[in-house]
Amino acid sequence: MRRLAVLSLPVTVVSAAGALAATPARFEQGVAAGEVSSTSARLWTRAPGAGRVTLTLVEAQGSRPRARTIALQATTATDLTVQRVVGGLRPATRYRYVFSQAGGTASAPGLFTTAPAPNADATVRFAFSGDADATAGANGKPGFNGFETYGRMAAEANDFNVNLGDTIYSDSELAGSPPALTRAQKWEKYRLGLALAPLRRLRAGTALYSHWDDHEFVNDFTRAEHGAAIYTAGMQAFRDYAPVSYTSRTGLYRTVRWGRNLELFFLDERSFRSSKATLACAGDLAPTAPAAVRQAFTALAPALAQPVPQTCLDALADPTRTMLGAAQYRAFVRAIRSSEARWKVVLNEVPLMQLYALPYDRWEGYGAERARLLADLSGVENVVVLTTDAHAHLIGPIRTLTVEAGGPVSTGIWEVVTGPVATNTYAREIDAFLGAAGSGDFVTSLFFKPAPPRGLGLRCAATDAYGYAQVTVTATTLRIQPKAAGGGPVVEKTGGRCLPLVLRAS
Repeated sequence: MRRLAVLSLPVTVVSAAGALAATPARFEQGVAAGEVSSTSARLWTRAPGAGRVTLTLVEAQGSRPRARTIALQATTATDLTVQRVVGGLRPATRYRYVFSQAGGTASAPGLFTTAPAPNADATVRFAFSGDADATAGANGKPGFNGFETYGRMAAEANDFNVNLGDTIYSDSELAGSPPALTRAQKWEKYRLGLALAPLRRLRAGTALYSHWDDHEFVNDFTRAEHGAAIYTAGMQAFRDYAPVSYTSRTGLYRTVRWGRNLELFFLDERSFRSSKATLACAGDLAPTAPAAVRQAFTALAPALAQPVPQTCLDALADPTRTMLGAAQYRAFVRAIRSSEARWKVVLNEVPLMQLYALPYDRWEGYGAERARLLADLSGVENVVVLTTDAHAHLIGPIRTLTVEAGGPVSTGIWEVVTGPVATNTYAREIDAFLGAAGSGDFVTSLFFKPAPPRGLGLRCAATDAYGYAQVTVTATTLRIQPKAAGGGPVVEKTGGRCLPLVLRAS
């Protein structure tokens, strides 16, 4: 996206303070600061009406703040949303900003802190989650919850937070909810979420990196299967409501440095991926699972007694199929290999670890590119993968083999999956899919927890809890604590707590 020039006007301390003073807020969708770096930020709001909007930005500390004012224009073409990249900021500095329109109407103020300079030895704290459906249920209230998870993330007082995928549900599974397929219909979904105060607090309180997954488009989306029109509508509506960077060549892929100790890598796994192998596999429940594992679950799913057709296995392993697309793949591998940050944290839309059941939309469903990527990451020190999408809290090593003959074989890379914020949990989805209550808990205890070759041997497997993960990064350690929607530790159905994953830098 072309970055527009910024108009910077010095003003007196008195006028700066006045512009940022608390005023009646009529910008009902709040404000947001995205794509924050050590020297810039992309600031966003939705105006009450069309016309000129003034953005005022000032350092939140200091005895003689100098305000910057920027003129923007709200139009119906973007549903009255406006955003602007503001450069020339100072590293590790707190900023306060507000939007206003003629007549004294002003937004509530927003705050963010710029990233430390790349050579700064700084401790960094952030939280991430995703999968949030604000669609109303039969009683007219949000069908799952009031986004309490976002409120707890905001209360952590982090340096930044990440809203990682499925930030709306264009095709909510709540009964009677029509799909949102056009740009305007998707705008309505974004406004539904922003009607909930916890999400507005999360966006206004500090920097927020926003990222899509499939439900910003439709479930399990690929352009090859669902068409360019759905992609364009989803891409445009997301960019209208989230302050993000985007290019046609690499989509939402971007990296950002937070001091000497952390670099973030955001992977776009929707813009360029090939068709899924679902049809070639006739929807087989677990085509990549060994025969012994399939046999162990025939009581729950009798179809697993049938062998997997070779045409299905060939489709899953087809080296021409891609998740990232060639340009993004090259850019990512080159960037992470050359990164000088102590910790390389990959923000990943769909699980990279082996889970076996219904692998088509995950990395397992693109087996050749998954294997190539893991090979390309070998030798890169201190890589950690953070993921949402699965609607569960899962912690485990990423392996090339888990329950197959010759396994387990680990890559040495850990993955932490967290969420959801507000949708059906993984356990409830398994119950619905198999038509038997308790099936999700059964699979979790029988397969997710036992060590290979009997199971996945996950350190944490809480498949029926809302929440997020809290991350603390230092020069020597990276600590990740799964947290429930209320802020306490995530608890598995067996009663055990999901303990923090603490990694030490090599």
